[in-house]
Amino acid sequence: MRNSRKLIQQLLIAIFCLGIQHLAYAAGPFTTGSGALSTDILAILTPVAVIAVMALGALAWFGRVSWGHAVTGMVGIVLVFGSQQIVTWVRGLFGV
Repeated sequence: MRNSRKLIQQLLIAIFCLGIQHLAYAAGPFTTGSGALSTDILAILTPVAVIAVMALGALAWFGRVSWGHAVTGMVGIVLVFGSQQIVTWVRGLFGV
């Protein structure tokens, strides 16, 4: 009796786990809105990032900031704004 109850519980859990995967791939109601917001923010912040890179370069050139900090800031900006392209490139390398 006890073993059959445990088996039924395990079967129900397995069925639930197999059925729940479809929910993971479902698009949420805010997907299009959040995608549009992300695109708009990226469009607004891209000129700000360009100005920040120019400012970091100028400050490092005149010795106000160390080159290490300037390069670190520039690499961070590249990683933030180029993340989508980097992910696409890595996925292409591994054929995913």
